[in-house]
Amino acid sequence: MGVPRFWREIPARYNLIGSKCETCGAFYFPPRRFCPECRRQGKMAPYQFKGTGEVVTYTTIYTPGDSWIGGKPYVLAIVKLDEGPHLTTQVICDPAEVKIGMRVKKVFRKIGEDGDKGMIHYGTKFVPA
Repeated sequence: MGVPRFWREIPARYNLIGSKCETCGAFYFPPRRFCPECRRQGKMAPYQFKGTGEVVTYTTIYTPGDSWIGGKPYVLAIVKLDEGPHLTTQVICDPAEVKIGMRVKKVFRKIGEDGDKGMIHYGTKFVPA
């Protein structure tokens, strides 16, 4: 299997796929094999999140590391998905626009690259809804 195919086959990275316990109804991101609530009695199934949620908290990064490929400054936020899980992600907007409680939706964007001629990595970021 080639390297690009390997990365494409990681569902959580490209499709915001987590898991849902069919026993208690709890949602998890990233995916889990066992439900912390039901333990081994829980039946876990893959779940594709809608990709909408709200900003719980955020910070503005003014001085990113040398390997940062995006614009400066940028917003890093904790987003609570509508289904419940929280995740840390970049919100693509003017830092003055972001507010706690702001509705956001997922987008597919470039998140990094391995040098000038290396592999490009893509993943999920969020934008105002």
